[in-house]
Amino acid sequence: MANPPRRPTNPMAAAEAAFKPIKKPAAPVREPSAAPNVRELVSIRIDRAVLDHFQEDGPGWQDRINDTLRRTISKKPNNAEDKRSDDD
Repeated sequence: MANPPRRPTNPMAAAEAAFKPIKKPAAPVREPSAAPNVRELVSIRIDRAVLDHFQEDGPGWQDRINDTLRRTISKKPNNAEDKRSDDD
């Protein structure tokens, strides 16, 4: 008689537990890094041809991608300035 009973002692509690909605844990709030110019580890999908282009010169290809993206965003006009010129 050392075996536990086959059914739970309280069938109502067991039924409620079985149909209770599962609570998803809240996504952690991501705070911006305190130090400026700190690189973040990310995962992106890019075309094979683009990857081959940056990797042809050997090590440092990730830095070259970063430099290219940085130049691209520095050439982009500031949206706030565009809106101010449209208001005139």
